[in-house]
Amino acid sequence: MEQKKIALVGYGAMGKRIAAAIQAHEGWELCGVIDPLNEECLSSLSQLPEKPHVVIDFSHPANLEMILSYCREQEVACVLSTTGFSPAQEAMCRELSAYAPVVRTQNTSLGINILEEILRTITPILKDRFDIEIIEKHHNKKIDAPSGTAKMLARAIEESGDFPEVHGRDGVCPRQKGEIGIHAIRGGTIVGEHTVLFAGDDELIEIKHTALSKQVFVAGAIKAAEFALSAPKGFYSMGNALFPHNAH
Repeated sequence: MEQKKIALVGYGAMGKRIAAAIQAHEGWELCGVIDPLNEECLSSLSQLPEKPHVVIDFSHPANLEMILSYCREQEVACVLSTTGFSPAQEAMCRELSAYAPVVRTQNTSLGINILEEILRTITPILKDRFDIEIIEKHHNKKIDAPSGTAKMLARAIEESGDFPEVHGRDGVCPRQKGEIGIHAIRGGTIVGEHTVLFAGDDELIEIKHTALSKQVFVAGAIKAAEFALSAPKGFYSMGNALFPHNAH
């Protein structure tokens, strides 16, 4: 059986975990770990006898142009799970899908993607009678707010209509009907917690996901890479990788 060659961009806490998972995966070979903090670049992989089959990115938005340039030139599939991309960068990810399979997600955990599907189901039923709030909590080293996952959950809700977003509240700001409040909390070593609150008259519906370790993201990243290995050129969500028969 052909060894599938996987390259990794980013060698922080998540990168080290994913590297270990790749090395433990039967039939896979970790063919390169690119650490941009050490001024390493994907183009260095051109020295290898064979190019990678998939590039997994858990690094920083500043590295996106390098990753897209390499994957476009080499027509290599990629899994992009870095958060904090600008709208222009998100558009660039979509453009790459004309050349290679692209799995783009802000959160690779199974639970969060199940939560996303739940929101698509219940929002059309509840939106006219319930106020919707999203609260996310992360460790004190996280640099972007609100989290990419909170934005992902908001987009799932917004598929059911026009929901103006309000990011935090301060001063005199009465809540407007139909808005989504999005709130970010930073502190300690919180891995990741996301709560979506539907508040109606005399009743609350609260849906919460808590990541107890980074390993949930590692397992999802491996699943996304497995999907990318066999997918045709195109732009895919984590939902496509986890639920291949789902339209989303």
